[in-house]
Amino acid sequence: MFKPLTLATAVAMLATGVAAETHEIKMLNRGEEGAMVFEPAFVKAAPGDTVRFVPADKGHNVQSIEAMLPDGVESFKTKYNEEFVLTVEAEGVYGVKCTPHYGMGMVALIQAGEPVNLEQANAVEHRGKASAKFKGLFEKVQ
Repeated sequence: MFKPLTLATAVAMLATGVAAETHEIKMLNRGEEGAMVFEPAFVKAAPGDTVRFVPADKGHNVQSIEAMLPDGVESFKTKYNEEFVLTVEAEGVYGVKCTPHYGMGMVALIQAGEPVNLEQANAVEHRGKASAKFKGLFEKVQ
């Protein structure tokens, strides 16, 4: 027989697993917004969701941007041309870039739940077209 706490924990775990979504972001040489893009460049997720980065074109990777991750989330950097799955475990915004195309504006922003680190992430300075691109992405955060 189940103990009440054990049953409640099991139900919560099942509910979390069922509710989790997978979001897909393509790494492209050319997309709807121009050259060298993540598409979509903004994803609104929930803690527990996964974001799958798909190298639709060669020559791209995914790297977290320093100071643009929620507290406690480890930085990451993938090899080129490899699919990457990020589990968004903490609430906040996650800033990512394609290392060789960062200055060309190949960046993305993921919002997981409440944007608890928004001020810190928005204060990060970027080079080239990434600066203007992030400005537009931060306008989508709710």
